Amino acid sequence: MPAILEQHRQRIEKYITGIVNNNQWQLYAIYANPEHVHMLISRAPSLDEESLTTIIANSSEQFINKNKLCVGMFLWQQSCSAFSVSKRDIPKVCKYILDQKEHHRKHNFEEEQETFLKFYQQTINKKSK
Repeated sequence: MPAILEQHRQRIEKYITGIVNNNQWQLYAIYANPEHVHMLISRAPSLDEESLTTIIANSSEQFINKNKLCVGMFLWQQSCSAFSVSKRDIPKVCKYILDQKEHHRKHNFEEEQETFLKFYQQTINKKSK
């Protein structure tokens, strides 16, 4: 059974949007898949990705459990991935995030994560040469 049910997806997305707005960050796009969430956020330079995700994860986890938006106890996984995006790629990344439902009909989470990691590792290796 998926952790995030479709009937609660938008409510969870709105709550996370509120967290982002309350911290004066910029949310460009969000989509809560059944087992993971994609977000494009512009954060303050003084805040690292781990702190940002910890704030969002802790608060949204409490909200999901308090409001019984999943069966049983909800816990986010203990890891996440964060990638930098150039300003010119924001529209393309937003489209990708908002098209998640269709995307995951063709690719599961594990395939998607592996593709991202290979792409970004390749980019890192190219820059370091």
